[in-house]
Amino acid sequence: MGIPLPAAQPLIELHDIHKSFGAHKVLAGISMDVRQGEAVCLIGPSGSGKSTLLRCMNGLVLPDQGTVRIGPFDVGRIRHDRDKIAMRKYVSIVFQQYNLYPHKTVLQNVTLAPIHVLKQDRAEVEARAHALLAKVRLSGKENSYPSQLSGGQQQRVAIARALAMRPNVILFDEVTAALDPETVGEVLATIRELVEEGLTCILVTHEMGFAREVAHRVYFTDQGVILEDGPPEQIFGAPRHERTKAFLSQVL
Repeated sequence: MGIPLPAAQPLIELHDIHKSFGAHKVLAGISMDVRQGEAVCLIGPSGSGKSTLLRCMNGLVLPDQGTVRIGPFDVGRIRHDRDKIAMRKYVSIVFQQYNLYPHKTVLQNVTLAPIHVLKQDRAEVEARAHALLAKVRLSGKENSYPSQLSGGQQQRVAIARALAMRPNVILFDEVTAALDPETVGEVLATIRELVEEGLTCILVTHEMGFAREVAHRVYFTDQGVILEDGPPEQIFGAPRHERTKAFLSQVL
């Protein structure tokens, strides 16, 4: 693949994660480690618990059982707002829906949280935002509103907004699922650059070619459990589990 493997020490440790919503069990005992600088892709059928797992990683959803450690944070033990803010600065998430503020400009969307939540200096944050918008190839769009942008452009603003928090980890939850095929590539190119720069990334994706290209490790989930994991060449080239083979035969 050409991207060097990161150091061996896990940055993220999930142990025996269970989560139910009512009578519906979404996660049924998931354990995984992610190392600093690693790109991990979660693949599998819809409803297999991938998005819920991401939400457990940044505390949007608390597991019913099991532990989540990300860097210095024991996510399940966080109770105070100041600790939640610190943890969500450490772990940013980009959703399928862009969730931009429609009445605020692109620049305002990117700078809002660092200025008002983290209380950082406005001039420094705005300078950082301009650099990030250039990074995601949106220079000149600072004063545009979300309604004036394409779906791919809005998703790149959402990525810049997440990066403005200077996270150690960034989670991507099917970020291309709502985009038309012509704009998928521009968003994936942005994520590919982040992986190449060594940012720890965990991606829920249905873009199998992209997962094969950028991931250090791929996890195949089904019915709330991990059935198989390994490097992309093994998962896509020689999957061991029959369910993995059946899934990939439908999507490749």
